[in-house]
Amino acid sequence: MATLRLGDTAPNFEAETTLGHIKFYDWLGDSWGVLFSHPSDFTPVCTTELGTVANYYPEFQKRNTKVIALSVDGVESHHKWIKDIEETQNVTLQYPIIADESKEVANLYDMIHPNADDTFTVRSVFIISPDKKVKLILTYPASTGRNFDELLRVIDSLQLTANYSVATPANWKDGEDVVISPSIKDEDIPSKFPKGFTGIKPYLRMTPQPNK
Repeated sequence: MATLRLGDTAPNFEAETTLGHIKFYDWLGDSWGVLFSHPSDFTPVCTTELGTVANYYPEFQKRNTKVIALSVDGVESHHKWIKDIEETQNVTLQYPIIADESKEVANLYDMIHPNADDTFTVRSVFIISPDKKVKLILTYPASTGRNFDELLRVIDSLQLTANYSVATPANWKDGEDVVISPSIKDEDIPSKFPKGFTGIKPYLRMTPQPNK
């Protein structure tokens, strides 16, 4: 089985979820997507993560981004876990959790890493663009909870750089200056970036975020 890489087409699939049967591409539609996996239900770190995503759900909606979780347990188990998540994290879960007992989706997305566990999915994150391309892959150790502020930051960057000839520098946050693509010539900058630019080095030119 080939490993998914950035720029690959995200595999399509059908699955049962806590919100019913889905066809992934149809469910995603024209939205961005975040698919994030968990080793199994009733795990402590993942309980906090699912609760955090529920709290952040409006932020994902603002970015035209759908979120969907995955565990290798079944729908009935998922629903029991959701009760715990909602009770302990003081949230209401608005997004689906995939029941992947057959591990079909886990295998499509290379979520089972034998060095970690032969049976359970690792804690991976995939950001998928509306054209169904994989734009980000992150895999976390079991002991470290995921940073969803970082995932929102990456989505902001991906959506910005998809529409403008820019890149985002280290620790960039929405609203801060961005890097002009090296492919843009200095003489073409005024027409493309009317807010002006600062030339730090010939290859490092900063400009205010163009969509602000």
